[in-house]
Amino acid sequence: MSVPVKHPGQGLRAALRRIRALIRKETWQLLRDPSSIAIGIVMPVALLILFGYGINLDVKNVPVAIVMEENSAEARGLASAFELSSYFSPKPVKTMAEAEAMLLSSQARAIVRIPSDFARNAAVGNGEVQVVVNGSDANTARISLSYAEAAVGVWAAKEASRQGVTTGSGVTIQSRLWFNEANDSSYFLVPGLVVLVMTLIGALLTALVMAREWERGTFEALFVTPVRSTEILLGKTVPYFVLGLAGLALCVVGSRLLFGVPLRGSLLVLTIVSMLYLLVALGLGLAISSITKSQFIASQITVLATFLPAMMLSGFMFDPRSMPLAVQIITYIFPGRYFVTLLQTLFLAGNIWSVILPNAAVLAGMATGLLTLAVRMTRKRIA
Repeated sequence: MSVPVKHPGQGLRAALRRIRALIRKETWQLLRDPSSIAIGIVMPVALLILFGYGINLDVKNVPVAIVMEENSAEARGLASAFELSSYFSPKPVKTMAEAEAMLLSSQARAIVRIPSDFARNAAVGNGEVQVVVNGSDANTARISLSYAEAAVGVWAAKEASRQGVTTGSGVTIQSRLWFNEANDSSYFLVPGLVVLVMTLIGALLTALVMAREWERGTFEALFVTPVRSTEILLGKTVPYFVLGLAGLALCVVGSRLLFGVPLRGSLLVLTIVSMLYLLVALGLGLAISSITKSQFIASQITVLATFLPAMMLSGFMFDPRSMPLAVQIITYIFPGRYFVTLLQTLFLAGNIWSVILPNAAVLAGMATGLLTLAVRMTRKRIA
């Protein structure tokens, strides 16, 4: 009796047909699910606007109370130095008590006191100005104090030049900002926002959708069909992979149109490294969904394991190098750190291959390991 032999190509074509059918089914379910569309389309736009406009690390228009205890030309000139600065919003007051009341009520963040003997002491090179800063916000206080010292220094240099007096060592600092000439914090924040968007779509949305399948029992039903586990996972994750790329496109276009953030690197390289991170996020989402059948628990685990580290430990808002050594070591576990480095490099610096290649290689290794782990965990759960 002859046994029919299948050509290897027939098995591959059959597998592709099954995967296409699963992709069509999952895409249809995705389009019919308002919550998934909200997370995939609405959330990237909302986060872009929220972080782009709502979070600003630049210190400008600091309300400062100016106490002038004398009305000399020197005192007025120094006060005008604060008025002409874009970093301060000066508010003249008559007494120190009034200024302190403004500081206590948060109407002012700093006090500049010009004493009654300021002009006389300044004439002999011994002028003093008192600067009091609200230190409840240490970062703003430190920057405001530096700005105040700079404003006084600029006034002193102009006054010395007017009098024909040479001050200092004769050395002039010629400063230049690389990669962020405007010194705009949105240039730093907006590229990192892509990490949050990819994490939401790749990890959180995938974990929720897969956990919902477990809750309804439809996932187990698929495993009694001739479809293999890898085909099921592939068919279910491809639509969310495409949705993640759509979120990337929204962020890139929005960052350019709304905030003028440049993209100095290659769009192709940006897409490739974003795909790698998206695969990492999908692997995390699949692995988490294989642990629990509850959507609520899956969402909590995903937020704790992916979203919060992507925001706090990736370098998105805080430089990991300023963290304690133990925390710095922990940050290398999270893929968001490598992706943030890649994004900030591609957006602001360009194709710096000495930075791109090692970080992309780490993401590729993480993606391979997590996807393999997710497939094995899913098979083990069904067995």
